[in-house]
Amino acid sequence: INVRLRDGRTFPAALVGRDPATDLAVVRIVAKNLPTAVFADSDAAKVGEWVLAIGSPFGLGHTVTTGVLSAKGRGAVGVNAVEDYLQTDASINPGNSGGPLVNLDGQVLGINTMIVSRGQGIGLAVPSRMAQRVAQQILKNGHVERAWMGVGIQDLTPQIASELPSAPASGALVNSVAPNSPSAKANLEPGDVIAMLMGRPVIDAQDVIREVFLRDVGDVLPIEVVRKGKRYQTK
Repeated sequence: INVRLRDGRTFPAALVGRDPATDLAVVRIVAKNLPTAVFADSDAAKVGEWVLAIGSPFGLGHTVTTGVLSAKGRGAVGVNAVEDYLQTDASINPGNSGGPLVNLDGQVLGINTMIVSRGQGIGLAVPSRMAQRVAQQILKNGHVERAWMGVGIQDLTPQIASELPSAPASGALVNSVAPNSPSAKANLEPGDVIAMLMGRPVIDAQDVIREVFLRDVGDVLPIEVVRKGKRYQTK
């Protein structure tokens, strides 16, 4: 692996670790007085704000394209095991992957990773919050450890909600619980609706997935569950 800087210098790089689940890796070079990018808070980013994608599409180094932040929390793309993307219409092509998606302050909102090829103007980036967590764990442990609930969930659609007694307006429907898992110990059951997590309303299944992926193994997450029209607290 070689790293080539904009000033023309080239350094041999060592692979510190990689995380196939998010398609991210950390590499290290030995150099001094390097400028560093600052991460923005991807959770605080606003849909509709202007963003820039930087990379080397088709070998055209240091190319910048512009667009807006089209959406946050995109999942279920079916490419990586862990999916919670920022979506943008800034042009992203082969060679942009691994480059930054930045806001107008030059802060890194995400790491460009892929496009949806069957459409136009649909680029996806790993949000900075997730990228930082992956990098920190790789630097600390050499790999990424992720928390696990042991529960299968899906979005609570209006059609499903109409068949459940006193179902909330939104949430994540539990459809399976693994034996001896944290969810089983918390007495979750298929048919339960996770309505609140960490004191915040759950809009869809992606909200639960995102929160769990950002937690350490052993963390305790307070949950509010709706079961047969009644609300229960568990953790």
